[in-house]
Amino acid sequence: MNPIPYGRQDIRPDDLQAVLASLQSDYLTQGPKIAEFETAFAHYIGAPYAVAVANGTAALHLSVLALGLNPGDYVVTSPLTFAASGNCALYAGAHVLFAETDAYGSIRPDAVQALFDQYGSKIKGIIPVDFAGRPADLPALKKIANAYGAWMLEDACHAPGAQRSGDSKFRCGDGSLADAAIFSFHPVKHIACGEGGMITTSNPEVHQRLLVLRTHGITRDQHRFTNPASLADSSLSDSDPYPLWYMEMQELGYNYRLTDMQAALGLSQLNRVEENLIRRKEIARFYHAALSGVGDLQLPHADSPSETEDHAWHLYVVRTQKRKALYDYLREHHIFAQVHYFPLHLMPHYRTTFGYGPGLCPQAERFYSECLSIPMYPSLSQEQLSYVVDAIRAFFDQIPTNS
Repeated sequence: MNPIPYGRQDIRPDDLQAVLASLQSDYLTQGPKIAEFETAFAHYIGAPYAVAVANGTAALHLSVLALGLNPGDYVVTSPLTFAASGNCALYAGAHVLFAETDAYGSIRPDAVQALFDQYGSKIKGIIPVDFAGRPADLPALKKIANAYGAWMLEDACHAPGAQRSGDSKFRCGDGSLADAAIFSFHPVKHIACGEGGMITTSNPEVHQRLLVLRTHGITRDQHRFTNPASLADSSLSDSDPYPLWYMEMQELGYNYRLTDMQAALGLSQLNRVEENLIRRKEIARFYHAALSGVGDLQLPHADSPSETEDHAWHLYVVRTQKRKALYDYLREHHIFAQVHYFPLHLMPHYRTTFGYGPGLCPQAERFYSECLSIPMYPSLSQEQLSYVVDAIRAFFDQIPTNS
């Protein structure tokens, strides 16, 4: 059996043709594929606006700036996330607070409320993470944010296509609850562009600011120019139209642009994103059935069948008190599981910067000590899935019952 990673990209002939066509076009960057990708992605997610950027981290950074985060402000996020979910606030000179998580790895609204009770209006925003592809409790978090005049930025990198059914319906990133949402197009994500990210929002002002911030703070919209036309060219009067070459840097921005080649790949991948989502759900149901009752494994069962179907299944995270031994055993059998995530508040930078340490979020810390992400990606064959399941069962079969 060839090595089986926990996640991988799925590149098909249509993807190769799309990239080749982009390479043979007039534009490698700043071309028409960017807007085409943004429009198609916004339509898929159900949001009014989408802004393509260089990667998910850039999406987070630009979003907190567009939402008005300032030095000295406070932001709440999850300890069970990739570093960027907290680092984006640090880039803006803000402070990061971590809320305790539930059994699924999502921040708990009651823990967020407790932080607002302590810090009040110092907290300007909440960054919930749709961990593993399961939607965070956005309705409850939105109520808290509204009560304090805070914004909400949804980290939906794991969750394109995820939703919540029932009384509180929403689709991750659709702009109905969060002020903005971000997505990643890293190779292991649902849509792979190599690198890349997207920001969705329903706020036209946030949308316009994002467009400027991703390109050095520069605008070519003459309706937004502040310099007189005569400064653009001395032959003009201030009432004349600006010359076509003229542009203005109106604030400090960044070079966070996506290339046309990446957008072309993203568009091609977007064409089969629902097909891949269906396959992820099939894999999750297979794992549910095949691993139920095996050893001390805790499976990521949702609370109801509808929740299982609403999940995007970026990751399939099991929990076991024998995590390290299982991890090593799987690697010996060429199954490369992964751990998501080492709690962010225990990273050395956060410990030295904020004085955080063990015990701040005990449930999140326990989740980390037991969690293991087993292979989950659409191109997994049935043979590979059976091999993974058989290996996990064999591991627990070799352990004495009293251990």
